[in-house]
Amino acid sequence: MINILMHDPCDVQTLSWHGNITRLQEMDCHERRTEMTPRSVHLLLSLLPCLSILSASSLPDPESFLLCLSSTASPSTDWSHLLYLPNSPSYFSLLNSSIQNLRFTSPETPKPLLIIAPTDSSQIQALVICCRDHGLPIRVRSGGHDYEGLSYRSEKKSSFVLVDLADLRSVSVDVEHAVAWVEAGATVGELYYRIAEHSGTLGFPAGVCPTVGVGGHLSGGGFGLLWRKYGLAADNVLDAKVIDVDGRILDRESMGEDLFWAIRGGGGASFVVIVSWKVRLVPVPATVSMFTVHRTSEQGAIELMNKWQNIAHLLHDDLLLRVNIAQTEGAKRRVEAVFMSMFLGDCEGLLQHMGHSFPELGVERDDCREMTWIESAVHAAGHTNREPIEILTDRGLQPKIFNKGKSDYVTEPIPMTGWEAIWGRISEEKAGSMRIDPCGGRMSEIEESQTPYPHRKGNLFIIHYLSIWKDGGVAESKQHLDWSRRMYRFMTPYVSKHPRAAYVNFRDLDLGKNDGSRSYSEAKVWGEKYFKNNFRRLAMVKGVVDPGNFFSHEQSIPPLVVETEKMSQ
Repeated sequence: MINILMHDPCDVQTLSWHGNITRLQEMDCHERRTEMTPRSVHLLLSLLPCLSILSASSLPDPESFLLCLSSTASPSTDWSHLLYLPNSPSYFSLLNSSIQNLRFTSPETPKPLLIIAPTDSSQIQALVICCRDHGLPIRVRSGGHDYEGLSYRSEKKSSFVLVDLADLRSVSVDVEHAVAWVEAGATVGELYYRIAEHSGTLGFPAGVCPTVGVGGHLSGGGFGLLWRKYGLAADNVLDAKVIDVDGRILDRESMGEDLFWAIRGGGGASFVVIVSWKVRLVPVPATVSMFTVHRTSEQGAIELMNKWQNIAHLLHDDLLLRVNIAQTEGAKRRVEAVFMSMFLGDCEGLLQHMGHSFPELGVERDDCREMTWIESAVHAAGHTNREPIEILTDRGLQPKIFNKGKSDYVTEPIPMTGWEAIWGRISEEKAGSMRIDPCGGRMSEIEESQTPYPHRKGNLFIIHYLSIWKDGGVAESKQHLDWSRRMYRFMTPYVSKHPRAAYVNFRDLDLGKNDGSRSYSEAKVWGEKYFKNNFRRLAMVKGVVDPGNFFSHEQSIPPLVVETEKMSQ
């Protein structure tokens, strides 16, 4: 039994709770009068199931944790509607709501001790303070598109809290100043749609998948069809609101330029909780043009890839020409290179550029389609022109699949023999694809150190290896995971070296992970692949803003405390 106070602090009503005798039982009447308020009592009464589960966990003082939440957040906060326990009906539906990679929905995947879905910043402040003070790790999730699931799972068996930001999703657009404030739980599609509601000639240079959350997308860099014209999403961040390890709400001025630098490409989850971003909107013409053409080896696809790699990064900044190499579906499988364009202008201008720079591709007027920028976002996401633009706001649209992703950057042209070998490898088995995006343009003009994302001048293109499958059985999963790793090893001679670079938003634990020792030297194994020479500065920022390593996961930035150096060096 546990005694919970009701109205008069000494008028005790007994409620049943199957658990251990706690400190609350042992308090005398005077202590109860001093330490318990009607609000605290109401909290404990409403959260008895939570108290039971927390007490059965590794959390040493669950009552203290719940009372901390009650006393730290706004008095109007009703935690009973924000906390989800594993035995509550909504727990698993909320947990799985934005998990796109079914690899991390298995019963074996460690689940959060509880999920908290805050609706305002004060609740996040309370969560950070109380979880920190009670030694309870947190994972923060905005969209859930996380290749290794580190925003909502832990490879360790220790208890952790999942903070789900999906209810923080507002977008405020200021057309006059060409800026927008977007909360971390909004998706890329929601941001695009809200911009288009206000203007037909403003856009934003983020990714093509509309169900990605902006919280993580921008903090890792964020590239898409406009990156050759305007750079990364992170390059167009003007301000941010974050909550640090001490529960303070900070903006760019109060956080300082070092932390502001770190969260624009260094992964915000290592440093703070991102609440919202202020972004610069970019001009787009009233008409943009796109084409998609398929080429097989019989149609000269291998020779076309060889030509593409030499010219795609040199094309006009208004034009991006990406390629996907994969086996086709259907009974008669074959490998195709699918060339897809995005041009800031009409079809006449696009065809002129293609005729001048890449006539071998043979693009014709019937291949080209004109549309608005927001319609191009729908098209790039794989939808038809019959779909309304509102489809961009459908957070459940993305099919849930099993997948494994890896990445590479290429700095020297791949020889023709290399392309022939690549074609042969993809022909061998239906397992994965190579999605290839050209660099150059604005990306080559920004210094490597301007943000943590270092893959700028000198890179020809980025490769995204992606293997997807629908059957989670052991044999099929092994086949696809093995393909990804074999393909990655096979590409070693053709890609960047010293270090072999990778993109942090295509998170890959095969590159290495933290073992809990907080070792900077060990983390360099994977950290320098993502961030090159910027990794040291990131670790130094971490050493200042979170020396206790509260914000951590299997590939979080470790703290490096350096007394005699300036972080900006």
